Amino acid sequence: MVAPVSVRKIESKRDFKAFFEFPWTVYKNDPNWVPTLLSMRRSLLDKNKNAAWDYMEGEYFAAWRGDQIVGTITAFINHRHNEFHHENIGWFGTFEVFDDEEAASALLDTALQWVGERGYEAMRGPASFTTHEEIGLLVSNFSRPVLLMPYNPPYYQRLIENAGFEKVMDLNSFYLNREGALNSGLFTRLEKLTNGIMKRSNITVRQADPKNLKADFAMFKDLYNAAWEKNWGFVPMTERELEATVQSLGQFFDPKLAHFAFVDGNPAGFVLPIPDFNQVLHRAYPRPGVPEWWTLLKALYYWKINPIIDWVRTPLFGVKEEYRNKGVDAVLLYYGLKAILAGRYRHSDSGWILEVNDKVIRVLKSMGTECYKTHRLYQKATPASAVPNDVKAPSTTA
Repeated sequence: MVAPVSVRKIESKRDFKAFFEFPWTVYKNDPNWVPTLLSMRRSLLDKNKNAAWDYMEGEYFAAWRGDQIVGTITAFINHRHNEFHHENIGWFGTFEVFDDEEAASALLDTALQWVGERGYEAMRGPASFTTHEEIGLLVSNFSRPVLLMPYNPPYYQRLIENAGFEKVMDLNSFYLNREGALNSGLFTRLEKLTNGIMKRSNITVRQADPKNLKADFAMFKDLYNAAWEKNWGFVPMTERELEATVQSLGQFFDPKLAHFAFVDGNPAGFVLPIPDFNQVLHRAYPRPGVPEWWTLLKALYYWKINPIIDWVRTPLFGVKEEYRNKGVDAVLLYYGLKAILAGRYRHSDSGWILEVNDKVIRVLKSMGTECYKTHRLYQKATPASAVPNDVKAPSTTA
């Protein structure tokens, strides 16, 4: 006889260990999954270390069949999101589960009830835990994920939708192959177009300065919050989040790829491609029970001694609103992709891009990229709410 499912809050060290290690069980036989470093997962889940928990509240839960853990979830409230967007919602994240509809429904119902009991009208997700971290459910192209992008088995979509959750927004990623781009002659045509835009709007572009990275990162932080301020779902980073992001990405930073744009000498935008360190982690395969120093030695081999990284992801790109009608976005994307394709990198991922961000999507497609992956955010009204889901869906203004 199969034991019934029970869901309980994570309170003991033993239960937290099971929660922490559960992804390695779910993805044990999945050749595409990329495990994070154990220290990075601890920092993500540590409410004292992860800067997002400065303004969030939430609880970790796990589903059990007898003594066996069969799924995990986090229910949380992002107070800064609600204040910034004038919404009244909660979130779910760290959703991992076997292909077990009873367990998945129990986890999602528990999180939904937790959110509703605190007076919130709907629950959205998955997100672990903000738009600056991993967000969305992968619903197409279940190949290896690039750096800082979530991955999940295909059956998660069925489990979430069968639990009554509906799509609220898609996040798309775009792919460009080096050989295809260079052989098509596209970049020669784009170079002429870019030069014309730069001359007409008095735009200048420079790479990040490796001798003055502190000042460049300070400029990036100012540009990032200003450029993304009105994007759907975006919440400006706190100073502690910005510092953590700079410190984290700085480990993989290649100054030859990063570019800043100026209009009449004023900082106007940035593009910040990052080498895809997930290729290294895929080979090093961090896992519980293996000392991290050993994992890092393996990572060093594939990163520096016998480099294997030939993918780049562009997770950070933005233009201040007052400069968006001058073609700065097209100029930056051209320079970023040109730098990627001029090096040893063969594959470029530009994402994620909101499905409603028509302008950037048009620019990317004009450069020969194709939409190759989609991550989806879902939402469901809480039991305490009488307002239909479609009323709660946020505006689709980019």
